[in-house]
Amino acid sequence: MNRLLVLTELFLPTKGGTAVWAAEVYKRLGGKEIHIVTADVPGADAVDTAHPNTIHRLNLKRIPWLRPESLVMYTRFFFKSLTLALTHRFDAIHAFRALPEGLVAWAVARLTFRPVVIYAHGEELTTWGRGGKFKAMRFALRHADRVIANSEHTRETLLEMGIDPARITIIYPGVDVSVFRPGLDVSGLRESLGIRPDEKLVFSVGRLSRRKGFDQMIRAVAQLHAEGIPLRYVIAGIGEDTDYLDGLIAEHNVQGIVHRIGAVSEPDLPRWMNACDVFAMPNRDINGDNEGFGMVFIEAAACGKPSLAGEAGGTGSAVLHDETGLRVDGVDTMNVVNGLRQLLAKPEWMHALGQAGLSRVNAKFAWEQVAQATQQTILARNGK
Repeated sequence: MNRLLVLTELFLPTKGGTAVWAAEVYKRLGGKEIHIVTADVPGADAVDTAHPNTIHRLNLKRIPWLRPESLVMYTRFFFKSLTLALTHRFDAIHAFRALPEGLVAWAVARLTFRPVVIYAHGEELTTWGRGGKFKAMRFALRHADRVIANSEHTRETLLEMGIDPARITIIYPGVDVSVFRPGLDVSGLRESLGIRPDEKLVFSVGRLSRRKGFDQMIRAVAQLHAEGIPLRYVIAGIGEDTDYLDGLIAEHNVQGIVHRIGAVSEPDLPRWMNACDVFAMPNRDINGDNEGFGMVFIEAAACGKPSLAGEAGGTGSAVLHDETGLRVDGVDTMNVVNGLRQLLAKPEWMHALGQAGLSRVNAKFAWEQVAQATQQTILARNGK
């Protein structure tokens, strides 16, 4: 029986890979004896009622006029976690990021003589410069008993920060293979946008931020459309680049070719993955902001689809170049164009890449396997 205290600001129903990872793994590691401290957000009650772990919700909002603005958040996180640690016999304390969770977890763990495990996802390690936040993050990671890295790239970044390599364990994030799987009913999706049977469908989903490379995809699709290649491009998601992407679509006159459909529902996301021919997210590094792993690539692979990924960050752990998809330089538009053209020109090869990705997911990326790897880390730390 795992008796764990898990600190994660991000948890369902909040969107994103970290929130999903925390929810999926720990419900497979135990029941009510695992306590999760997280943020109170709209829709939380429905999640907490159905989730097998014990969920504690806090108001973790920053206060803009306070210096530091996160002071109240850290205080609430600390005292709630300390109270739980003093009143329960936890085996360990797990934190899903170095800040804010990891620093709080380290303090509580040292006060209550428990080991602490901190997750590192990649992008948070490279976007905070070298100021106070970076130093606090590095302190927490250096003093953790175990650091879980989500990719080889993240591990290398941790080593550059001076983290003891003996304390780093790589555990990839996963996917629910009962949800993301081939053969789902996709009727009505292509038809809703007037996509003809002879047109290839390229699909992207994610937060509309510059590092994802959706702008490069619009340029690439415009170029291939001008060459006479029948294709459509569907972008799902919301974010700060909405107006920028809409401007690019208009600039390249591809309003009838590129479709930005906003947020998609949880049931429809795997359907769109099934409906597409290629999943694309040619991510790039922008001032240290990069993709730590790319769970969406694994979700696409679970549906039997190849991916066009960028070379930046940790995507090499999610997409194997020339095996489950292609990785290209997302900074260079022509590299994105050529990669997409190469995939669309060879349907049989594209299918083979998708099937190889599906086999790889079934072999090592189901959430049950991620939970098993996490369990082994727990047992190793406990000397069992």
